[in-house]
Amino acid sequence: MAIQKNKIVPHLWFEDNAEEAVNFYISVFENSRITDVSRYGDVGPGPKGQVMAMGFELEGQSFAAINGGPWAKFNGAVSFLIHCETQKEIDGYYEKLAEGGQEQPCGWLTDRFGLVWQVNYAKLPKMLTDSDALRANRVMEAMLSMKKIDIATLDAAYEDSTALEAARA
Repeated sequence: MAIQKNKIVPHLWFEDNAEEAVNFYISVFENSRITDVSRYGDVGPGPKGQVMAMGFELEGQSFAAINGGPWAKFNGAVSFLIHCETQKEIDGYYEKLAEGGQEQPCGWLTDRFGLVWQVNYAKLPKMLTDSDALRANRVMEAMLSMKKIDIATLDAAYEDSTALEAARA
């Protein structure tokens, strides 16, 4: 595999569908590409010609993927956070990644390959750490009621307590 530009590279372990997963991920993110592909040869351990490992980039972040067999499975202990500026971004990423997967609360989802993602509002960390505890609590309460993040509802909760009451009705 080529030299990676990032010192630390997330390495994703797939049972036998790394190529399908990588092609899916690069279709979801605009600034993405496959950087390297190595395939099993005569020696194995996988079938000759099957992808052994792939290097790829999503929005400039380097990743590696391997077809390593059934030994390791994804779980929610590791996830990838996508900071989104607009509702259109949230809708696009969330809908594509959730297709065939499972929606979770608060912008989280598990994609059809088992990888966990957080599709979230880029301003949310600032809102949740606001020095005004009532504001931060309103935002948390609003977020806890969502699966896919709704920016308008979060902004309304942040700005005005009566907006949150209206959203509950």
